[in-house]
Amino acid sequence: MKIATWNVNGIRAAEKKGFHNWLQESDADIICIQETKAQPEQLEQSLICPDGYSSHWHSASKKGYSGVAFFTRIDPIDVKMGIGVPEIDSEGRVITAEFDQFVLINAYFPNSQREHARLKYKLDFCNEMHRYCDSFVKRGSHVIVTGDFNIAHTEIDLKNPKTNQNNAGFLPEEREWMSQFLNSGYCDAFREFEKGPNHYTWWSYRPGVREKNIGWRLDYFVVDDGFKSTLQSCKITPNVFGSDHCPVLLEI
Repeated sequence: MKIATWNVNGIRAAEKKGFHNWLQESDADIICIQETKAQPEQLEQSLICPDGYSSHWHSASKKGYSGVAFFTRIDPIDVKMGIGVPEIDSEGRVITAEFDQFVLINAYFPNSQREHARLKYKLDFCNEMHRYCDSFVKRGSHVIVTGDFNIAHTEIDLKNPKTNQNNAGFLPEEREWMSQFLNSGYCDAFREFEKGPNHYTWWSYRPGVREKNIGWRLDYFVVDDGFKSTLQSCKITPNVFGSDHCPVLLEI
C-alpha cells in the first residue's frame, strides 16, 4: 500500500501547477493533503473528488486558511473531523480515517510564528495530538500520523541550524516535544531508511533557495513502534513542484 502526504499551500494554486497530474502519476492508494485553503463548495468536482478516489475534507471556519483532506481508493471504516478540541478543530487541522490495519491521522500542525506569537498554541496542539495518538494505541490500534509538523527535529533536518536556533520550527521547545513524542513509542518513518543530512521537504520561495537545496524537513510519517515492521520505504520527492513543500511517499 502506498500513502502520500503533501502540504499543497492552497489546493487551487497547486492545481494550476499540476497537482491533478501528480495525483494520477503518484498511483497512491491514499493521499493526504494539508493547507488546502479552501471549502469544498469553492472547488470543481474533479478536484473535490478525483476519478478513482473518494474524498473527505475538514476545512477551517475561516475561509482561505488551513484545512486538511484526503483522497482514498480504500473505503475507510470511519472518518472523524478534528480531535474534539474546539480551538483546534475550528482551524481545520486534523482529519482521521480508520482502516482495517491502522488509523491514519492527517494533521497540519500550527506554525509558532515570528516572535513565537503562537508557540503556546503550537505546544498545546502538539500535546493534544500526542494524547490523541496514544488513545488509539492504548485501545490496540496501529497509528500512522502524517502531515506538516512545522518542526525540523534535529540539526540535520534543516540546512542552516546554527542561524535558526531562535526561529519558528526549530525552537528548543518544539524539538523537545518531537523527541518526547518519538521516544514514547513512535518512530520517524523516513529516518528508518535514511540517516543522512540534506533531505528536505520545504524551501522558501526566495529565488535560488530551492535550487541550492537550502531547506527544512517539516513533513513526516510517524508510526507507532508496533507498526514499524510493516514499513517498506519512505521517500521524499523534491523534484515535485506545485508548492513550497514537496510530497513524501510511504509504502507499507
